Amino acid sequence: MMYNYLAIFTAFGVSYLIRVLPLTLIRKPIKNRFIRSFLYYVPYVTLAVMTFPAIIQATQSPIAGIIALAVGIILSLLGAGLFPVACACCAVVFIAEFFL
Repeated sequence: MMYNYLAIFTAFGVSYLIRVLPLTLIRKPIKNRFIRSFLYYVPYVTLAVMTFPAIIQATQSPIAGIIALAVGIILSLLGAGLFPVACACCAVVFIAEFFL
Protein backbone atom coordinates (compact mmCIF):
# COMPACT_ATOMS: atom_id res chain seq x y z
CA MET A 1 0.00 0.00 0.00
CA MET A 2 2.85 2.36 0.81
CA TYR A 3 4.33 1.68 -2.64
CA ASN A 4 1.14 2.96 -4.29
CA TYR A 5 1.30 6.24 -2.39
CA LEU A 6 5.00 6.60 -3.16
CA ALA A 7 4.37 5.97 -6.88
CA ILE A 8 1.51 8.48 -6.99
CA PHE A 9 3.54 11.10 -5.11
CA THR A 10 6.54 10.58 -7.39
CA ALA A 11 4.38 10.90 -10.53
CA PHE A 12 2.82 14.06 -9.12
CA GLY A 13 6.20 15.54 -8.23
CA VAL A 14 7.75 14.83 -11.60
CA SER A 15 4.71 16.13 -13.50
CA TYR A 16 4.60 19.26 -11.38
CA LEU A 17 8.32 19.98 -11.74
CA ILE A 18 8.22 19.52 -15.51
CA ARG A 19 5.48 22.13 -15.78
CA VAL A 20 6.58 24.63 -13.12
CA LEU A 21 10.36 24.77 -13.49
CA PRO A 22 10.36 26.12 -17.06
CA LEU A 23 7.89 28.84 -16.06
CA THR A 24 9.95 29.94 -13.08
CA LEU A 25 13.48 29.54 -14.42
CA ILE A 26 13.13 30.61 -18.05
CA ARG A 27 11.61 34.05 -18.47
CA LYS A 28 13.04 35.02 -21.87
CA PRO A 29 12.04 33.42 -25.19
CA ILE A 30 14.16 30.45 -26.20
CA LYS A 31 16.34 31.40 -29.17
CA ASN A 32 18.43 28.27 -29.55
CA ARG A 33 17.25 26.49 -32.73
CA PHE A 34 18.15 23.02 -31.42
CA ILE A 35 16.16 23.41 -28.20
CA ARG A 36 13.22 24.97 -30.04
CA SER A 37 13.11 22.10 -32.53
CA PHE A 38 13.46 19.59 -29.69
CA LEU A 39 10.54 21.15 -27.80
CA TYR A 40 8.48 21.27 -31.00
CA TYR A 41 8.60 17.48 -31.41
CA VAL A 42 8.08 16.51 -27.75
CA PRO A 43 4.25 16.24 -27.98
CA TYR A 44 4.43 14.05 -31.10
CA VAL A 45 7.02 11.74 -29.58
CA THR A 46 5.01 11.46 -26.37
CA LEU A 47 1.88 10.55 -28.30
CA ALA A 48 3.77 7.96 -30.36
CA VAL A 49 5.33 6.40 -27.26
CA MET A 50 1.90 6.01 -25.66
CA THR A 51 0.11 4.86 -28.82
CA PHE A 52 2.55 2.32 -30.27
CA PRO A 53 2.37 -0.26 -27.42
CA ALA A 54 -1.42 0.06 -27.38
CA ILE A 55 -1.60 -0.76 -31.09
CA ILE A 56 0.34 -3.97 -30.54
CA GLN A 57 -1.34 -5.04 -27.28
CA ALA A 58 -4.96 -4.15 -28.11
CA THR A 59 -5.42 -7.20 -30.32
CA GLN A 60 -5.52 -10.87 -29.38
CA SER A 61 -2.47 -11.50 -31.53
CA PRO A 62 0.36 -8.94 -31.61
CA ILE A 63 0.99 -9.94 -35.23
CA ALA A 64 -2.45 -8.59 -36.19
CA GLY A 65 -1.59 -5.27 -34.56
CA ILE A 66 1.74 -5.11 -36.39
CA ILE A 67 0.05 -5.86 -39.73
CA ALA A 68 -2.55 -3.15 -39.09
CA LEU A 69 0.20 -0.71 -38.13
CA ALA A 70 2.03 -1.42 -41.38
CA VAL A 71 -1.17 -0.96 -43.41
CA GLY A 72 -1.89 2.30 -41.58
CA ILE A 73 1.59 3.64 -42.26
CA ILE A 74 1.38 2.71 -45.95
CA LEU A 75 -2.06 4.27 -46.38
CA SER A 76 -1.04 7.46 -44.61
CA LEU A 77 2.07 7.74 -46.77
CA LEU A 78 -0.18 7.39 -49.82
CA GLY A 79 -2.20 10.38 -48.60
CA ALA A 80 -5.27 8.77 -47.06
CA GLY A 81 -7.01 10.71 -44.31
CA LEU A 82 -7.38 9.74 -40.67
CA PHE A 83 -10.83 8.18 -40.96
CA PRO A 84 -10.06 5.89 -43.95
CA VAL A 85 -6.78 4.81 -42.34
CA ALA A 86 -8.54 4.01 -39.06
CA CYS A 87 -11.28 2.04 -40.87
CA ALA A 88 -8.73 0.11 -42.91
CA CYS A 89 -6.68 -0.73 -39.82
CA CYS A 90 -9.79 -1.96 -38.01
CA ALA A 91 -10.72 -4.10 -41.00
CA VAL A 92 -7.19 -5.51 -41.22
CA VAL A 93 -7.23 -6.47 -37.54
CA PHE A 94 -10.68 -8.02 -37.92
CA ILE A 95 -9.58 -10.13 -40.89
CA ALA A 96 -6.15 -10.99 -39.47
CA GLU A 97 -7.68 -12.27 -36.22
CA PHE A 98 -9.53 -14.94 -38.22
CA PHE A 99 -6.31 -16.34 -39.67
CA LEU A 100 -3.97 -16.02 -36.69
